[in-house]
Amino acid sequence: MIAGALASGKLPPRLLDRLVRWRGAPDRRVRVGPGCGIDAAVVAVGRHRVVLKSDPVTFTTDRIGWHVVQVNANDVAVMGGRPAWFQPTILVPPGTRASVVMRIAREIDHACRALGIAVTGGHTEVTDAVTRPVVAGDMQGLLVTAGVITAAGARPGDRLLLSKAAGIEGTAILAHDRLRELAGAVSATLLRAARGIRRSPGISVVEDAVIAARHGASAMHDPTEGGVRAGLHEIAFASRVRIAVDLDRIPVLRSTAEICRHYGIDPLGLIGSGALLATVPARRASGLLRAWASRGIAGREIGSVEPGRGVRATRLGRRAPFPWIARDEIIAALARAARPRDDDRYHFVARTPAR
Repeated sequence: MIAGALASGKLPPRLLDRLVRWRGAPDRRVRVGPGCGIDAAVVAVGRHRVVLKSDPVTFTTDRIGWHVVQVNANDVAVMGGRPAWFQPTILVPPGTRASVVMRIAREIDHACRALGIAVTGGHTEVTDAVTRPVVAGDMQGLLVTAGVITAAGARPGDRLLLSKAAGIEGTAILAHDRLRELAGAVSATLLRAARGIRRSPGISVVEDAVIAARHGASAMHDPTEGGVRAGLHEIAFASRVRIAVDLDRIPVLRSTAEICRHYGIDPLGLIGSGALLATVPARRASGLLRAWASRGIAGREIGSVEPGRGVRATRLGRRAPFPWIARDEIIAALARAARPRDDDRYHFVARTPAR
């Protein structure tokens, strides 16, 4: 029995696994329903398969309309779908200026236009249930791959790949929401790079996922809240396998590493939209990396899939602790004053990309 008060962040996997068993009325058209680590649902409608996703943005208000489109589109894409239709729910506290609501709507419009997505409806409300703007999204799209791809498809012998780098979205959020504080602690060059990573490498993985699906990805997962750390545990849990990961091979941008060092947080546990975790048969791993590179998408093999359960991590060739964490590291960064820390989690910084 799981008891006690819940802290900010994700539900523990075992609690979430119990919660998603309450699924309402049975429906044979539901091909993929709720599950721990499952990014979206898939429903059969006639000859089509529709991918459905809902997700809020709660960590930031800066460009929140743009963010909510990206994170929902990502989750449809990693299931093998093409995002097509979007409905936002916008909640703002009393006293919010009308211009703020209009700005959020414009951001949603611009983000959807860039991805070829139609806004089909939604809801906007002023309520004292929130103290700052919160936007939740509902994204739908058609399945475009031969079969559904989920986080539950990893198989022993597969290789584990990561596109781009860890902690991209969290870096962008902190660089914008804590700009004044970071300006005195991080070099101007790195802070400028951190503020620009929404554009490059960006937090969309739609193209990353489309390419991975074409190259035989057995599982894909968008490591959002809890970052790469949570994402790896969720794949292992959903697929009932063990993930072997070399922590030295996980790319972390220098701007991410420096901001995380300032706050004393782990970049691998930082909200990570922009990266894609994918498992592929060993014979296809190099082909996927080349295909990503041909589109300007950095990628790296960071581990493999084994029989067993959980995550087996190594650093410098030795076993390293890598437990699942309930709270995204950004929660700690936003809630407390900076606490610089120099421990062995950051030894890899010098070998990370320069951005």
